[in-house]
Amino acid sequence: MSIPARIKDDLPFLTSLRRDLHAHPELGFEEERTAGIVARLLEESGITVHRGLGGTGVVGTLQFGNGTRRIGLRADMDALAMPEMAERPYKSTVPGKMHACGHDGHTAMLLGAARHLAATQDFSGTVHFIFQPAEEGRGGARRMVEEGLFKLFPCDAVYGLHNMPGLAVDEIAVVEGPQLASSDSWRMTFRGTGTHGAKPHLGRDPITAAGTFLSSLQTIVGRVVDPLQPAVVSACFLQAGDPKALNVIPDIVEIGGTARAYSPDVRDQLETEIGRLAHGTAAMYGIAVDYAFERRIPPVINDADATARALAVAGSVFGGKVQISFPPSTAGDDFAFFAQNAPGCYVWLGNGPAVDGALHHNTAYDFNDEALGYGAAYWVALVERELKV
Repeated sequence: MSIPARIKDDLPFLTSLRRDLHAHPELGFEEERTAGIVARLLEESGITVHRGLGGTGVVGTLQFGNGTRRIGLRADMDALAMPEMAERPYKSTVPGKMHACGHDGHTAMLLGAARHLAATQDFSGTVHFIFQPAEEGRGGARRMVEEGLFKLFPCDAVYGLHNMPGLAVDEIAVVEGPQLASSDSWRMTFRGTGTHGAKPHLGRDPITAAGTFLSSLQTIVGRVVDPLQPAVVSACFLQAGDPKALNVIPDIVEIGGTARAYSPDVRDQLETEIGRLAHGTAAMYGIAVDYAFERRIPPVINDADATARALAVAGSVFGGKVQISFPPSTAGDDFAFFAQNAPGCYVWLGNGPAVDGALHHNTAYDFNDEALGYGAAYWVALVERELKV
């Protein structure tokens, strides 16, 4: 693969920038320092900057020539609320916060591309560099859209990129269709009648009901959802009783979890079926139940035309290292809200081997700086091809 000489020359700066961002992680909607750095570097390159969408979001706009096509490129900026355990010179300086998903690298790569494109001006049209806050479950993309992102910065297509440990740094995966699952939350409270643990017949036991519900939960995926349609339902929270009162059957049990799907129909089905089991179990045991299903993030589904465009670019940049068959992830990404407003394509950029098994959201994870040049080169090639002079 050929990385443009200007980007190669910029790699020491981009590496230093990425490591600085890594050492100073900020959680969603708190990315004041990060957003300030992004805005300053864009402005220094002559790029028009808009701040404040989504609170800490930054959008840089670069327009050259008389081309009418407009595209958006997205990088997420936020870190995770978890400690960094591995020792490295640029280890997080903020206790309990770390860049464990590579958003520091995503930010640096897109800045590298923006600096290159502003200097070379080898395109005709408009590119919006979208630096998004709060991807990690706090709703940054949705908030940017609700606050007028695509009204202020219309896009004919929008593109996303995420690093992927396990793919070599000179590899990229570009695949049409589902890439990430919907990410929804469900909660319920079984409300029984508490009583002495030695006299269960005098109460209505919500713990026994909870056991029945939990043992039945996987029948949704195993026996209700079409076996050709992927789905995940997991219980991730359970709270009942008091460990200091082991002779008391409590009044309530609280249960919560996540539901994932690639299909809107299956997403609807999961909401309905979890509720059906909850209400059916409550009726069986003569207790009450409160049930809520929170739709958080839709699935990321790559548009056919946008994917074909991204694939052509990837082939010109990565040659034979383009993966066109790559399994989707059951994780979620709120890039989905962007792709609901413009044809979208989300690609996986190689991050090298998962060192010591440290994948995303691991306390020892680190973005691979060797990927910076490849990611920036992909963004540049995409703009120059999409907005060809």
